[in-house]
Amino acid sequence: MKLQDLKGKVAVITGASSGIGMAAARALAAEGVSVVLAARRKATIEALAARIGEEFGVSALAVAADVAQEKQVRTLFDTVRERFGGLDLLLNNAGVGIAGGFETSKPEDWRTQIDANLYGVLYCSHAAIPLMKQRPGALIATVSSVGGKLSAPNWTVYCATKFAVSGFSDGLRQELAGDGIRVSLIHPGAVHTDWGHGVPPEVMRERREAIQALHPDDVARALVYVFAQPAHVLLDDIVIRPSLQLTL
Repeated sequence: MKLQDLKGKVAVITGASSGIGMAAARALAAEGVSVVLAARRKATIEALAARIGEEFGVSALAVAADVAQEKQVRTLFDTVRERFGGLDLLLNNAGVGIAGGFETSKPEDWRTQIDANLYGVLYCSHAAIPLMKQRPGALIATVSSVGGKLSAPNWTVYCATKFAVSGFSDGLRQELAGDGIRVSLIHPGAVHTDWGHGVPPEVMRERREAIQALHPDDVARALVYVFAQPAHVLLDDIVIRPSLQLTL
């Protein structure tokens, strides 16, 4: 069974201004996918869209949006409807992680993580579904984390949001199967990105180097592989981590 030809399909990537989101946008564009880049950093995604359009010859559109803000998400997907008429892939990639012991944590940090990691997925998925019907092989893919499989001290709220996303995605998978919309979770382990708050950058860098952390392109390739499966095939729960990463 051959993989799908992705040329001409349309994808929305949230958190597209850096890391996994940026790598995913480039990997999809290399396959001929028109990409809509969503992130809060307007200038960054506009520059990225210009580079992608020039390098790969595909349509690349930048839309500034904070996924934690419902109105901004609605505007994002209204723009997709007006520009492309439909959608084949939503990559829920935007997210926030704030480290620290729960006892001394701040409720505003809980809300920041819940709003981005959970409500952002809900808002984007809800807005995307009507645009994905009657699009063979349509896929809602969410970047979760190995922290959505196993929790860890100092990351309790972050992990809680990722566990919630797992439950949501499994239920959504069952709801949308009859509409031909696939739902998949990708759980990366340690990745060389600027992700993570509350841990000194040099400490995070040393940890990642010690276990030969993934690069964003590694996760992007996994996403393209999941998306390119024939329309009747679903890889619904993927864990991708450095081979030296034994625990969370």
